[in-house]
Formats: sequence, C-alpha cells, structure tokens
Amino acid sequence: MIGRWVGQYAVAAVIFGVLDGLWLGLVAAPLYDAQLGHLLAEQPNVLAAGAFYVIYVAGLTYFATHPAVVEGSWRRALLSGGLLGLVAYATWDLTNLAVLADFPATIVLVDLAWGTFVSAVTALGTYAVARAVPFLH
Repeated sequence: MIGRWVGQYAVAAVIFGVLDGLWLGLVAAPLYDAQLGHLLAEQPNVLAAGAFYVIYVAGLTYFATHPAVVEGSWRRALLSGGLLGLVAYATWDLTNLAVLADFPATIVLVDLAWGTFVSAVTALGTYAVARAVPFLH
C-alpha cells in the first residue's frame, strides 16, 4: 500500500515539476517580472520553494489522485485536482490581493487559471499512469 502512495507521489512530482518549471521558466517569468518586479527577491528561497512542492504534491496525491485511482474515475482526478489547485492558488493570490499594496489583480486571474489547470492535468496524468502500471493502483 505504501508503495502505491510513494509511486503515485513520484509520478505527480515529475508531472507537476516539469509543467510548473516550463510555466515559470518560459511563460510566466516575463509577466511576473513586469507585474511583480518590485516584490521579487533577487534569488528565490529554494528551501521554501522545495517545501511548497513537497507539500503540494502530497496534497494532490492524497486529495485527488489516490482517491480517483481507487475509485477508477478519471473524472474525479480531473475535478478534484482542478478544485484543489483553485483553492490553493486562490489562498495565496487572494490573500496577497487583500494585504499587499499594489498586488496586481491580473496576476490573481492568471495564477488561478494556472493553478487550476496544472493541478487538474497533474492529477489526471498521474491517474493515467497509475491505472496503467499495476503496482501503482
């Protein structure tokens, strides 16, 4: 049983890491620089970023992917992953909008869309791999 969880977690970590890396490195960087440049650190806090990824992928696995695999429902993976992404990214962005002066609403909308999308795709992709690989389901 633990092997299934660890395997699903590993698959989700790879999918989420690749997608978010591409997003941050190629797509979002110019937008974030333009909209948040005055708030951005010169160098990201790698420990904090790593902690986010470890915790977030665990949440995706626990709340979205694993239940969908057990149930045999790709729809549940897609919906639960997307909903978790929306909630998590809304927590970050709407809190920033509420308490930080000049936090751009454009970033909120873009991040909510991205968080929902990347989380849904990660959960769905992990579900597909887990259903295809016998020891993962």
